[in-house]
Amino acid sequence: MNFTFRQLKAFEAVARHLSYTRASEELHLTQPAVSMQIRQLEEHVGLPLFEQIGKRIHLTDAGRELYHYSCAIAAQVSELEMVLEEMKGLQRGHLTIAVASTANYFVPRLIAAFCQRHQGVSVTLEVTNREALLNLLAINAMDLAIMGQPASSDPVAHPFMENPLVIIAPPDHPLAGEKGIPLQRLAGEGFVVREKGSGTRASTERFFAEHGVAIRATQQMHSSEAIKQAVEAGLGLGVLSLHTLEMELALNRLVILDVEGFPIRRHWYLVHPRGKRFSKVGEAFLNFTLEEAGHVLHLPTLPRS
Repeated sequence: MNFTFRQLKAFEAVARHLSYTRASEELHLTQPAVSMQIRQLEEHVGLPLFEQIGKRIHLTDAGRELYHYSCAIAAQVSELEMVLEEMKGLQRGHLTIAVASTANYFVPRLIAAFCQRHQGVSVTLEVTNREALLNLLAINAMDLAIMGQPASSDPVAHPFMENPLVIIAPPDHPLAGEKGIPLQRLAGEGFVVREKGSGTRASTERFFAEHGVAIRATQQMHSSEAIKQAVEAGLGLGVLSLHTLEMELALNRLVILDVEGFPIRRHWYLVHPRGKRFSKVGEAFLNFTLEEAGHVLHLPTLPRS
């Protein structure tokens, strides 16, 4: 088969996102250019790689096989680039970081501080949820991941900063300002929750289940921003990382409820596959984060009861 690496790279991006639009944005190409690369690759392979059902595309059996091998090829090319960059030291290099959407509130500041020290380094940042992060880790598709709830099995996880989860409400909520609110008082409250696959939602559901309290999930949102706006509008209470609330707390648009057992104490983790071979840039960012995150990041403090 006489296909090119450019075609394979375009295919890998479309297969990973299952979206021509997102793939074209990642590759900095027009959508027709990406579509043309896929058509040429299908001609070389002699089989369709995608099928469209409704408005969504899906991998065919041939596409799934090719995706498996394209990930392996991309990993080998990335390792080659890493070896060559190591020969140049930290004057140049590229870093790919995938983060949970909640972490995107502070990770850009961390990256900016790192790049100030190593100005020849470029960074690609992929923002997604926990489930997608675990899939990316499984295929070794990034240098490092930042998430709040790593898997208990294969990935290596380095805690580097606290990630407390708090209950938020609008300032005029009847429970606002009360001290030591019993968990049972929340049983009748509606909650605006994150989507399935979110680490915040998993931690919240586990906490209430362990304490024998059933909460009502009345609304489901796919981002912290959407939850904050919904809570502010009075659609229910919410549970979010304190790190997402700096502006809303300062402007008194939201308040943190003083609830028994809260905050839920968690950490942020730097995660990578076991046995990962780091470039000098990847190793430098890992060490920088573990040593400097507390000094670089100025995050909101938890209000005292």
